[in-house]
Amino acid sequence: MCGIIGGVAQRDVVPILIEGLRRLEYRGYDSAGVAIIDHQNHQLQRQRVTGKIRELELALAQHPLISSIGIAHTRWATHGKPSNNNAHPHLSSGTVAIVHNGIIENHQGLRHQLEQQGYQFESETDTEVIAHQIHSFITQGKNLLMAVYATTKLLEGAYAIAVIQLSEPERVVAARRGCPLVLGLGIGENFVASDVSALIPVTNRMIFLEDGDIVELQRNSINILDFAGRAIYRPEHLSHLQIDAVERGDYRHYMEKEIFEQPRALLDTLEGRIYKGTVLEAAFGIQAERIFKNIHAVQIVACGTSYHAGLVARYWLEGLAKIPCAVEVASEFRYRQPLANPNTLFVTLSQSGETADTLAALHEARRLGFGPSLTICNAPESSLVRLSDMVFLTYAGPEIGVASTKAFTTQLLALLMLTVVLGRRYGIDSALEAKIVKAMLGLPERLRELLALSEQIQTLAENFADKQHALFLGRGVHYPIAMEGALKLKEISYIHAEAYPAGELKHGPLALVDAEMPVIAVAPNDALQEKLKSNLQEVHARGGQLYVLANHRAIMQDFDFIHVIEMGEINEVVSPILYVVPLQLLAYHVALIKGTDVDQPRNLAKSVTVE
Repeated sequence: MCGIIGGVAQRDVVPILIEGLRRLEYRGYDSAGVAIIDHQNHQLQRQRVTGKIRELELALAQHPLISSIGIAHTRWATHGKPSNNNAHPHLSSGTVAIVHNGIIENHQGLRHQLEQQGYQFESETDTEVIAHQIHSFITQGKNLLMAVYATTKLLEGAYAIAVIQLSEPERVVAARRGCPLVLGLGIGENFVASDVSALIPVTNRMIFLEDGDIVELQRNSINILDFAGRAIYRPEHLSHLQIDAVERGDYRHYMEKEIFEQPRALLDTLEGRIYKGTVLEAAFGIQAERIFKNIHAVQIVACGTSYHAGLVARYWLEGLAKIPCAVEVASEFRYRQPLANPNTLFVTLSQSGETADTLAALHEARRLGFGPSLTICNAPESSLVRLSDMVFLTYAGPEIGVASTKAFTTQLLALLMLTVVLGRRYGIDSALEAKIVKAMLGLPERLRELLALSEQIQTLAENFADKQHALFLGRGVHYPIAMEGALKLKEISYIHAEAYPAGELKHGPLALVDAEMPVIAVAPNDALQEKLKSNLQEVHARGGQLYVLANHRAIMQDFDFIHVIEMGEINEVVSPILYVVPLQLLAYHVALIKGTDVDQPRNLAKSVTVE
């Protein structure tokens, strides 16, 4: 959530800052702003707006800002409602400007102290506290770098900040703890941002700051200090992110583009990891064979959509690999007292690799004594990747839409490969592995066929135009897929949607069913189908509208009241990866009918980098 970009150069940086903000839009925001040092008039200048970056561009067209140094921000409201006064950058005494991601937990105490010193606050934010505290240290004789360093010692919570100061007009100072920051290195110019994608238009040379780092950027130099104040070296990396990787192309929305990119994403994730009908253990790292032979259980920790992927994996790991698996929401895991086992593989799932609760859970797992860690992640340059013992990268490519699609299906594929590798030691023989691998290799083509259902699903979506609630049902491994379908619908169409195991229908949810409550059921032709048919009869008896994803129409031929989305024959093992795609399309088309913001739904952010 929120986005930061700043830089110092020999050219006007304002167009670079605005383009960087545009590339950070996917993170979610409700206001935007930019601050620069006007060298000619020797003053700080700032422009802020509520709303989208296009509003900021209109404001800058009326009142242009030109400078070789500046900082910019997109804000997602935490402390204080969306408003001009709460938008970043924040100033102190007209000489210090700051942008900030994160949450400062002790801001009230610091605010009280600063008010006693005479500082007046113009916003409701925790960020303005940081600006005034830095200014306070500057008035005591510290330069900007040391003032920021001293301020960070007082802050409790998570932050990424970038600061400029009028009396030091050739440098930007930045710091991070718990929120990502990356440096972009150029020739005669240097930049800082919260995400690599913001910097790709100007450089592919990156340095990733570690927790506690503070950096001073000038045009021709960088100076990094660790949290103890010691000069520290951080290695340079070349980013392989392409400049056009975040373009929408001919698609109407990023979400639509990403749904239709899934066959390619699955193919890329498979590439180089399958050989002669087996999953290569080395796909999980050079230590995988040594680590996996001592693993007797798996603990999966994730948030949101990634959590649903973990729930599917539990069915695979326990049903196929015969290895115990626990799955937990990261924010819950870190605040209870789980029992650690050094022979438990600790698996984190994240699209961004920067999810604050998941990162914190990994730190907590290490403290408690869990076994080695594996992250399954779509962001090779992220914090989770750098902190984990083993890494399995999904090759979904940049995912811009807030509602995750291709990241989810590639996570599922990665988890199925993990199941196979671990299962060799327990419940998966060579014949079963060969069948699973064949099904995995067939996924891209099978998924292309399912994407052809988009037009049919668009027609069905019209029935949801006036609906406020929806119920999703699934059994077994498809219950988490029902959960994911409900999440997608609520995220982007704002329809209240819930998912239940179909067997729980009579234990409460049936009371909600009437003609205004559409019910969507995931109904593959498996051992649980006859039980699911009984559940659907109960829905029909209450007047509920039924939409069923089924292997073929014959399965539901006795029920003329059901809207069937025919999936065709699908291998049972890989069916969760395929059954979720029509649910993604349903959510997308319903959102179009509702007229909501598909790619940037209200109140949500792509990367949740604070609690």
